[in-house]
Amino acid sequence: MSSNGGTGTYLNSQNTGLNSVLGPSIVTNPKDVQMNIFWEVWGRLANKYVDENKLDAKKMVYGATKGMAAALGDPYTVYMDPEESKQFDQSLNDILEGIGCELTVKDSVLVVVSPLRGSPAEKAGLQSGDLVYKIDGALTSEMTVFEAISKIRGPKGTVVTLMIVREGKNEPLEVKIIRDTVNIESVKYEDKGDGIFYFAIHLFSDNTQQEFDKAIAEMLQKSPKGLILDLRFNGGGYLTTAVDVLSVFIKGKQDVLSIRQRDLKANESLAVSGDPKLPNLPLVVLINEGSASASEIVAGAIQDLKRGVLIGEKSFGKGSVQEVGKFSDGSSLRYTIAKWYTPLGRSITEVGIIPDIAVVNDEKDVAEGKDAQLDAAIEYLKKK
Repeated sequence: MSSNGGTGTYLNSQNTGLNSVLGPSIVTNPKDVQMNIFWEVWGRLANKYVDENKLDAKKMVYGATKGMAAALGDPYTVYMDPEESKQFDQSLNDILEGIGCELTVKDSVLVVVSPLRGSPAEKAGLQSGDLVYKIDGALTSEMTVFEAISKIRGPKGTVVTLMIVREGKNEPLEVKIIRDTVNIESVKYEDKGDGIFYFAIHLFSDNTQQEFDKAIAEMLQKSPKGLILDLRFNGGGYLTTAVDVLSVFIKGKQDVLSIRQRDLKANESLAVSGDPKLPNLPLVVLINEGSASASEIVAGAIQDLKRGVLIGEKSFGKGSVQEVGKFSDGSSLRYTIAKWYTPLGRSITEVGIIPDIAVVNDEKDVAEGKDAQLDAAIEYLKKK
């Protein structure tokens, strides 16, 4: 989950091309499930709870449904009420508000996946891997992910205080962040000189491929000699967009990932278009701990198919696929429907992707505005 949306790889049920698997009923014996208990609890609260004004039927139903999804123990399977669903949809369409930070849950702890480029979170010094244990003094262990996100959000110009635990630090750190509107371009494009061009993809959204194609067209007018694709701090997005990006680089209709769904006898493979714009241009992909899910699909395929070299740090490690189902009241369910694997059959869940060339951006480099990973990518391409 994130303060802006979801860290993950998402499939749109209208355009996935994947099989819909209903599977057998989870209730093999109706006696195993006592639904009357639900109504007995409902009745007891309705008739006996001391603060009658707090009995909101709609909130109670939403809460019960959230609990059903949470009972699976999967941080990527979440029921969202109408307001949460609206915020989630906005996040996948580049409309971001709050502090600009991707969050998820690992081992029941709220974890920073990545502060978005140029966001208030990045400017305040929040880092990938930070454990958030308090928000404005309240323990995150006592909140759902969406409750934490809602608490982080607020009017532009106001301050939220996070208490975090950071690896290598003996004491918790207090980070004060001024909330703001975060307008993130899906794709950033720069000419680094000497025929080397830099592309940063911040999110695999609906607009990514259009922005990417436009930037590629501009680059092709300048006789490029090498390309850097920066997927650092990219928390994910749409699976199909990740495949579209890979189609720019990879020759032939090669498989770039496989997906295993429940009850399917064999994995289902997804291939690139077979019509690449840049099949031979030397390529470097930058990754770090903030590269998750859809960005790991791209990095894993580039590495397995030996289309380019990966530079940076180990990626986040999320190898599952989610689908978002909408309901008539505006609520929705984000739920895990599959696991994905790289072209060589690797699962990156909890493992991540190891770069071909390890380069660390330490805190001193960051404080001084240096980027050792980007510098290494430029030097690598110059030698090529």
